[in-house]
Amino acid sequence: MPWLWVAGCGLLFFVLVLLASPGSCRAQRTLRGVSMARSKRLLFRIGYSLYTRTWLGYLFYRQQLRRARNRYPKGHSRTQPRLFNGVKVLPIPVLSDNYSYLIIDTQARLAVAVDPSDPQAVQASIEKEGVSLVAILCTHKHWDHSGGNRDLSRRHQDCRVYGSPQDGIPHLTHPLCHQDVVSVGRLQIRALATPGHTQGHLVYLLDGEPYKGPSCLFSGDLLFLSGCGRTFEGTAETMLSSLDTVLGLGDDTLLWPGHEYAEENLGFAGVVEPENLARERKMQWVQRQRMERRSTCPSTLGEERSYNPFLRTHCLVLQEALGPGPGPTGDDDYSRAQLLEKLRRLKDLHKSK
Repeated sequence: MPWLWVAGCGLLFFVLVLLASPGSCRAQRTLRGVSMARSKRLLFRIGYSLYTRTWLGYLFYRQQLRRARNRYPKGHSRTQPRLFNGVKVLPIPVLSDNYSYLIIDTQARLAVAVDPSDPQAVQASIEKEGVSLVAILCTHKHWDHSGGNRDLSRRHQDCRVYGSPQDGIPHLTHPLCHQDVVSVGRLQIRALATPGHTQGHLVYLLDGEPYKGPSCLFSGDLLFLSGCGRTFEGTAETMLSSLDTVLGLGDDTLLWPGHEYAEENLGFAGVVEPENLARERKMQWVQRQRMERRSTCPSTLGEERSYNPFLRTHCLVLQEALGPGPGPTGDDDYSRAQLLEKLRRLKDLHKSK
């Protein structure tokens, strides 16, 4: 393509000028840095495409599944179900740190599975509870959230598989759009479009009104205890808009995330806001839980607002903690999207140490 040839020639000319300049050693170091950063991004994009678009992703998932079953025959964490007035939420620990969920209408004996990545573990819970699986709610296409769709939908012939048509979810039968409602017995579950982690990512909000209890948010890889998911298929602005969708929900909403990342996330939050007392109290509780391999789910959105840095981009204290603004003099204020992006970079650096 002509434009690609012109762009390549321009880049080559720029490189030659740099190398011929008096500060060519510094230029070479700069080029090496740029090259390494671009190479890492390129390698990641290639790996991500292979994972999401080819059979290699499925093979990688199967390997994850085998290793996790051998390492954690009873699951990576000890979970505790929540029972409300005729509704039960049962977390199921799967893989090395994922959570699937069963949402059960205890009177009708009907169940909905959320992100059933290990069909064996989910089926064992279905049989133990003595319920019929009638629906699967998939937050997004990644195999560690959708890997059990095929086996469970085949085993339970009346089971419907819900998710976004934009996301290429395996064995999808019933596409959902933003604000669509799935009804199962007395369960009323609303799909909310939250793109960013993937293009078609959905979260699911169980309405608490029918059973006179708290609403429950099944957040997949959008939101974790004191953290948020990576932006694989969108921009910081896209992810911020999705997080704002969640921020509009009530403080008493229970957060049921897709992964057990609590201790790591709260450790990073302590780097960003070391004097946040709400974070410190939560960290002490989480550490006690994890010492006994107990699950940290659920938290509430009210709690998350008090210590989750990715939900606090509107807070002046967070902007001050992140240092000078993005402008050449450092005097400019961060936009909330820029804050989110900087938090993600800092989180990656913190994790690599």
